[in-house]
Amino acid sequence: MSRSARNRQRRRTRGKPRNKLLLGVAVAFAVAGLGAISAIGYVVSVAASAPPLSSLKARDPGGFSVVYARDGKRLGVIQANELRKEVSSGEIPQSLKDATIAIEDARFYKHKGVDYLGVIRAAVKNLESGKKVQGGSTITMQLIRGLYTTRERTYKRKIREAKLAEELENEHSKVWILTKYINSVPYGTYGGQTAVGAWAAARTYFNKSVSDLTLAEAALLAGLPQAPTEYSPVRSPAAAKTRRDVVLDAMAKTRAITPEQAADAKAEPLGIDMSTYFQKRREDYFFDYVKDELYESFDRREVRRGGLRVDTTIDLEKQEEARSAIQSRIAGIGPSAAIVTISPRNGQILAMASSADYGKSKFNLAAQGHRQPGSAFKTMVLMAALRRGINPDTTYYTSKPLKFTDPTYGPIDVKTYDGSYSGTINLRSATLKSDNSVYQQLALDVGPENVKQTAYDLGITTKLDGYPAEALGGLTLGVSPLEMASAYATIASGGVYHKPRAITRVRKADGTVLEGADLPSKLRPLSDRRFEDGATAKATEILEANVLGGTGTKAQTGCPAAGKTGTTDEHSDGWFVGFTPRLSTAVWVGYPDSQVRMYTEYNGGPVAGGTFPAEIWGDYMKRAKGGFCGDFAPPKTPLTPTSFDGKYSTSGGSSSSTSTSTSTSTGTGTYVPSAPPAPESTAAAPDKTAAPSPADTDEDQAGGTGYDPSLYESPPQAAPTP
Repeated sequence: MSRSARNRQRRRTRGKPRNKLLLGVAVAFAVAGLGAISAIGYVVSVAASAPPLSSLKARDPGGFSVVYARDGKRLGVIQANELRKEVSSGEIPQSLKDATIAIEDARFYKHKGVDYLGVIRAAVKNLESGKKVQGGSTITMQLIRGLYTTRERTYKRKIREAKLAEELENEHSKVWILTKYINSVPYGTYGGQTAVGAWAAARTYFNKSVSDLTLAEAALLAGLPQAPTEYSPVRSPAAAKTRRDVVLDAMAKTRAITPEQAADAKAEPLGIDMSTYFQKRREDYFFDYVKDELYESFDRREVRRGGLRVDTTIDLEKQEEARSAIQSRIAGIGPSAAIVTISPRNGQILAMASSADYGKSKFNLAAQGHRQPGSAFKTMVLMAALRRGINPDTTYYTSKPLKFTDPTYGPIDVKTYDGSYSGTINLRSATLKSDNSVYQQLALDVGPENVKQTAYDLGITTKLDGYPAEALGGLTLGVSPLEMASAYATIASGGVYHKPRAITRVRKADGTVLEGADLPSKLRPLSDRRFEDGATAKATEILEANVLGGTGTKAQTGCPAAGKTGTTDEHSDGWFVGFTPRLSTAVWVGYPDSQVRMYTEYNGGPVAGGTFPAEIWGDYMKRAKGGFCGDFAPPKTPLTPTSFDGKYSTSGGSSSSTSTSTSTSTGTGTYVPSAPPAPESTAAAPDKTAAPSPADTDEDQAGGTGYDPSLYESPPQAAPTP
């Protein structure tokens, strides 16, 4: 073989390994290129599959709802799993903004939603450590995750977040994005409630407004969102301090603060002051009443997380005055008491107070307590008679023991405690004496069904049965002080019923204000004329005389007032319900858990409506009425009496059945006579300043010139056995 042939063979042999290596490299680059192309294609495909930001609805993180009193003072926060209140950028201190950027996204102002350098840096750090120590998500991407996407840990979610983050940056400013993030990121959970947003976090951990945070406090909060449980200042204060100091170092590195400022802040203690802001409440019973009203009117989630501002009717001064009046009379004696005050002008609940301890019992005596009203329910019978046109001054009955069988209602058995009776008296005197015998006969003549309907029209909402015993307070289910205050408010208003209201306005998180007719149906104001003002004026005249010289003299305030006492079987309940031209108030006294006989609680004697209840009412109303001391307005349409021949009355002709005195009712409950009433002369109105001559007086029972309620308020007849 020639030398040239051998050289050519040698060159071919030496070139084969090199060619193979080059081929391998080429193939590797080709594969890598194809992989890169595939990866790029995958990313583009996933990004393209993400819906446009404009088509997505941001997740509503919610906010806590707050209830306010009449004067704008906060009553409390409705408990929710998440606590949040959005604040403006101007309310967030610069130190918190700087701390958040330094620890979460140092290049926040340099990228457009996705920090590609940050992603590479995080990848290198994670490869070096062999585990994930840094994330590549920007503040914008985290905001997208919190508002729009799921929290699944996949590459698809990351890619879509990146695409949406760039869209968000094109639509909103950096200030908007940072403010939204600080308002919506969770800062930790305490007591089962998560503080979402810096406002709630500042309140939870430092008991202060977010705008008042110090540098050290801002750094502590900024370090929490990445691991709220691990860095919790409550559970792990040492870890929290370490994390805070890391944030301060990061701030110094980004030149948001100087190293000296960082050192000074590190020297400060955590300064945790766990707040009761979200747990502390005023007027717990009324607060619960309002909360129940909201739950019945709005979706439960909206109440708990809707960020509602709820304005209510409660008058905090009257609440204190009510409790003071109760305390001054029965503190340490034994029984409890409840007070409800309603405005006759609009039905607003101004007071709902009791002597109960909310820490021991959540039962609201004023609104939930249903007790027998005793003779305070006779006002329903009086109004049934007056709307019928019965003249209380010329209609007479004989006060006597009743023991007979009524052909319609069966056995009737009514008597007084000590067997004292007044003989033949008119309805005015029977009211002042609270005579059970007369009122039972009047109820039979007017018709128990008409008494029931009248009670409903006045404002009683508890189911009634239409039994004769109800005329004397013998109710199957009892009534609440709230109902009684509402019923008497209808009289005080001149016959216009106003539905009791606790909520006047609700402002939603989006700024929508609901009030008046815009409120949900249960919360809307309702006004409905149900009685002529002539009938209510005559009832007011009689009940005012009762305060001046009947069983209610201890309720006197020195100004015009009208009302009625109530005492139930064996003195287990005592009531005084009455009104002034501007306020209607019910007072109940008794033992809430059982029918305890109050035989000795009142200065060694029994508790009757004219004792503690009337005294509490008078003490309270002297203050609650303020400086107003005006008289009741005269009626626009005076009462026109009609002919009345009751089966049990002793005046006015033949003994006709109750069917001759029936009535009809309009759709609103306004009385319409069955036939046009015939005019009838009336006796001159009595002098309201002079007390009637009592059959018997007792200084301890009714006070001064009043009738002894124990003589005339006999045990109410029990409801018939079904």
